[in-house]
Amino acid sequence: MSIIDSPPSKPSDDTRRRKLLEAAVTVFTRYGFRKTSMDEVARAAQISRQGLYLHFATKEELFRATLQSAMEGSLHAAKAVLGDPSLPIEPRLVRAFDAWMGRYVGTFGAGAADLEEASDALVGSVLKHHKELFVESIAKTIRGSGLMAAYKAAGLNARQLADTLAATAHGLKCTCESRAEFVERLTVAVRALCAPRRSAP
Repeated sequence: MSIIDSPPSKPSDDTRRRKLLEAAVTVFTRYGFRKTSMDEVARAAQISRQGLYLHFATKEELFRATLQSAMEGSLHAAKAVLGDPSLPIEPRLVRAFDAWMGRYVGTFGAGAADLEEASDALVGSVLKHHKELFVESIAKTIRGSGLMAAYKAAGLNARQLADTLAATAHGLKCTCESRAEFVERLTVAVRALCAPRRSAP
């Protein structure tokens, strides 16, 4: 059989799993943990219920894998932006926070109020670890930006500034109605943080 006559290749297991987890993110953020059913995730992923159970035996297992995959993807994207030397500090910080949490702004349904509780119970240590890696990446970027010369006199360090910016972003994620609004308002916070650098002689 020639290459032209070869049947189209089937998606790899990794590709199928990635699409399945992307579908699961959408369903969990819409309905929350308790109200999400395996049937609903299977429909969203366009696979059979049996096909879903071949990958994940329980909803708890699916939720853990979904959250870990989402965090790893967001962290990778954020670090890629932070490591881009062609970008000035302000857009780097804004884009990193957008990569970390912006895609979820405005996507949570009325039933998703239990997600934080479920996350703490099922993947608390993993969630904390990824948050720590992200905030430390923000602190590292701030350290390398020249900003600390202005903040040192006030007794502030890069990690404190990163923690404050992360807390601000978390608050905006919970109050903004859209990703665009989140980026717009976060840009104001980042500009305020970086103001001493612009005014430095």
